[in-house]
Amino acid sequence: MKPIFEAEFRFYAELNDFLAPPQHHHSLPYRFAGHPGIKDPIEVFGVPHTEVELIIVNGLTVRFDYQLRPGDRVSVYPIFKTLNITPEIQLRAAPAPRFVIDVNLGKLAKHLRLLGFDCLYRNDYHDREIVAIAADNQRIVLTRDRRLLFAKRIDHGYWVRAVKSDQQVIEVLSRFNLYGLIAPFARCILCNGKLALVDKQDVLELLEPKTKLYYEIFYRCTECQQIYWNGSHIENMQRHFKELLTG
Repeated sequence: MKPIFEAEFRFYAELNDFLAPPQHHHSLPYRFAGHPGIKDPIEVFGVPHTEVELIIVNGLTVRFDYQLRPGDRVSVYPIFKTLNITPEIQLRAAPAPRFVIDVNLGKLAKHLRLLGFDCLYRNDYHDREIVAIAADNQRIVLTRDRRLLFAKRIDHGYWVRAVKSDQQVIEVLSRFNLYGLIAPFARCILCNGKLALVDKQDVLELLEPKTKLYYEIFYRCTECQQIYWNGSHIENMQRHFKELLTG
């Protein structure tokens, strides 16, 4: 029979969202045999590896391949939003702001596309498809299903806490520091294709009479050919998001 050892884990900040309430902000014992990789006990506590940015063991930074040893004191930190840490201690390279979004977050996908972000979404995605897309195309998974983030092939992902879509948008923008990258009229809200300026004469026959009369600037999706213009509905959405983003 293998001897049983013990290490001590402490999770910080929003990582406590994944723990049972009695475990919040406490040092937690972990009993083990052998020398497991440190990612395994972190996920045993219920914390997805995608939510972890920094691991410190006995005062030294380690990576996910570190093998746990008897008596280790482990501190686990989430993504730093306002503090830069050096590349030598990061667990993974910083991701590009490209997303794949699960079936429970359709409104979030639409809103992020409206703000110009590359978001793959279908309402019939299976979990295995999301995992494959994230791994093969280096996309960040956004999900309301924390279990999805335990998939080994996912490097970058985020469990969206908010329930309402407006708050979800603010949460994602803040989490990935995207405010400076907002670019309306960059993406089609229907298919995620890129939008391009188009001459009014090229789409004239597709427009309603009032649209022809009152608007001069038009965009067309390079994928699905959907036509966009800065009408009242777009103005209302932009005003809505401006209010959200400025508090």
